[in-house]
Amino acid sequence: MMFGIILFGFFMKSISADGVADVVLSCDLVEEGVGLGGMGGGALFSRTPATLVLKDVPVGSDESLETLTPFVPPSVPDPELLLFEVKVSSPEIPKADVLLHADCNQQEVLCEISQYSPRGLPDSTGFFMVSLSVDGVDFSTSLILQTLPVEQNSSTLVQSKLGLPLSGSGTLLTEVIFLVFSHIKSVSAPLKADVLLNCGFRQQEVPLDQEVGVEWRLQHRGKGQKVLEMKTKLDGSEGSPVVLGQRKGSSLDAALLLHEGDASMALSRLQVEDEGTYICTISVGNFHAQQVVQLLISQAPQVSLSEGKKDSNSAQTLSCHCSNYYPLDVQMEWFALPPTASEPEPFIDQGSLSSHRQHGDGTFSLSSHLSVPPTVPAGTKITCRVSHLTLDTPLQVTTEVKSPEPDSYWWVLGFLVITALFLYQMI
Repeated sequence: MMFGIILFGFFMKSISADGVADVVLSCDLVEEGVGLGGMGGGALFSRTPATLVLKDVPVGSDESLETLTPFVPPSVPDPELLLFEVKVSSPEIPKADVLLHADCNQQEVLCEISQYSPRGLPDSTGFFMVSLSVDGVDFSTSLILQTLPVEQNSSTLVQSKLGLPLSGSGTLLTEVIFLVFSHIKSVSAPLKADVLLNCGFRQQEVPLDQEVGVEWRLQHRGKGQKVLEMKTKLDGSEGSPVVLGQRKGSSLDAALLLHEGDASMALSRLQVEDEGTYICTISVGNFHAQQVVQLLISQAPQVSLSEGKKDSNSAQTLSCHCSNYYPLDVQMEWFALPPTASEPEPFIDQGSLSSHRQHGDGTFSLSSHLSVPPTVPAGTKITCRVSHLTLDTPLQVTTEVKSPEPDSYWWVLGFLVITALFLYQMI
């Protein structure tokens, strides 16, 4: 019993900050309805403005509490308003401090609230799911809220839309009982690299259940597949965790899951087919929530230049080869720097492109062929410039136009004439 208490201690971390503050967020209550959702019909989603008040968010020691104002409810409670009041000290929301200054930093906070139905509970009223993310910041979390009991009397107001009793200040009193979070929204990695997709969870000090289930799924181009699944007891009983890995090289650290609530998945030797949207679903008892992480595969191109011979009467062909890159989009440009100029300029004729070629590992190759006319003076530098999203600066390969070689046709003709005269004299 003592072991269980120690093990679950991480779900209720003590607040070591100098103080706490309130965070007030503008949200939408999202409800699903039935109607004509387009030509084929379907579900419609209605949105009602709501306010989410996160109470007692820990504030760092370097933060001035004088600049943070506590939440003040309306002087006259209004049953039409949707005011969700949430105490977040247990379980604590990781990195919730980024919400304190999102508005000052001109960062948009996405906040959506919807009613939630726990699996297997006959009475599921009073549960809500809150999805929070901050634009431009690696902060994303899904909270499951449970309404707190309110002592009711003849003066107790009832929220008109939800039918739930309000506190004396006109708020819906709730608490966070379970949350799933991720510290990254997207990650880019090269081929054959290893990557860690972050996902974790927290629950109250009194655990909702002793068993936790983690499932990672990959969704890409309309197709979904299970990548990894783990089920285990949080108290470490009943043997080893059950792990089902569908993708070779995928893994999840059971020890970190048990002791830190870390459900991050590692993928080794990435391939192009690993790219897509990964959905991390964590289930504890009757409750489950998700986080989404985008994985982008990238591979920088290799660039080379080949050139054909040039004579005095014909053009010279230059070929720029861009190979083994991913994703597909790439830009190839030709520039010329004559001996009398100081800055290169785009070549008048940008040449012709070959068709894209895809290799067995999913990467692509492309070639650009440029015909350099004989009128281009010797000493001119011709540059092929390649731009790709994996490159901070474009790659360049350069060659210099040389003086034309003697025309091989006249050399051959002269040789034949001399040979014929010599044979004629011999006769």
